[in-house]
Amino acid sequence: MYGDTPVLDVHGHVSHPWGGMGQQLLFMQAQNAPMPSPIGTPGADAAGLGEEAFAVSVGRHVEQLDDRRIDRQVIGPRPFMMQGFIGQNLLPAWTRLVNDAIHQQCRMEPNRFLGACQLPQNIHEPDTTHCLAELRRCVDELGFVGVYVSPDPEGRRNGPGMAEPYWYPLYAECEERQLPIVVHGTNCLDPRFAPVPANYQLGFVAEQYWANQILSHSDVFERFPGLQVIICHCGGALDRWIPNDPHLSQKDLVDNLFYDTCAHDAPYLECAIKQRTAKRLCFGSEVPGSGGALRLDTGRPADDLIPIIGGFEWLSEADKVTIFHDNPARLFPRLAG
Repeated sequence: MYGDTPVLDVHGHVSHPWGGMGQQLLFMQAQNAPMPSPIGTPGADAAGLGEEAFAVSVGRHVEQLDDRRIDRQVIGPRPFMMQGFIGQNLLPAWTRLVNDAIHQQCRMEPNRFLGACQLPQNIHEPDTTHCLAELRRCVDELGFVGVYVSPDPEGRRNGPGMAEPYWYPLYAECEERQLPIVVHGTNCLDPRFAPVPANYQLGFVAEQYWANQILSHSDVFERFPGLQVIICHCGGALDRWIPNDPHLSQKDLVDNLFYDTCAHDAPYLECAIKQRTAKRLCFGSEVPGSGGALRLDTGRPADDLIPIIGGFEWLSEADKVTIFHDNPARLFPRLAG
């Protein structure tokens, strides 16, 4: 809570049992053959994906939300585990397993979590029609409220630009169903980054910023005026131009293009809110995720963002409520639930 306002978080990831998920992925890759999802079947315990294993991992997740005073959260796949570079014969099965894990977590804690689905993105298909069956399963059968998308699912910078017709079937489906698209980078296989630990984070910055530029300058929202997109991590990177510079899109996309607050450095986050404006920002923390480092001044985890944003004296109370609650509820009405 922020005062009396429930805090709604649009940027969370599934907390599945790592051992069971890793075992399933390894077996599929070793056999080069898809495997059915064991979640919810009699074989779930043997696969390390039974109720008790989930209770432990989901329980830790809930404890961290409580510690950060976050009331409800949209959870999607863990982006660095989306594995878009594995064989296309394996990716649909892996995607289904991830989505089943998201659903399991939401089923166990329905008052805390809502799901956003992974898609079996294959950039070698003519368009995104191949993704729609899994999207429909997740929405119609599992009750998911959003869709995760990677601009570069293979991590090789060979994905189609987000204004290309390749994306139109997905955009049309999400516009019709009023499903926000969450744009998040995934893996990064650029060999130049080999010395950098967790170098997928570098791909996040680049791909999310480029997606922001492409979407804001293109005609995507003219073709799909009801489409809503959230770009994670404040849009990937900050702009270096003044607001009226033609290098920035001068379109009014306040109803279409949003950003989350998942940036842990306070000065950076302050600049991001000032650049993007409160009316286009949704609270996002990624708890639990990459923000576990402790702040030197407070000893609190870096992803404890409510006190940081709440402490910005230059930001009005109304704008803080807009970020913490109103914008997330606008995009995901069931979060306000």
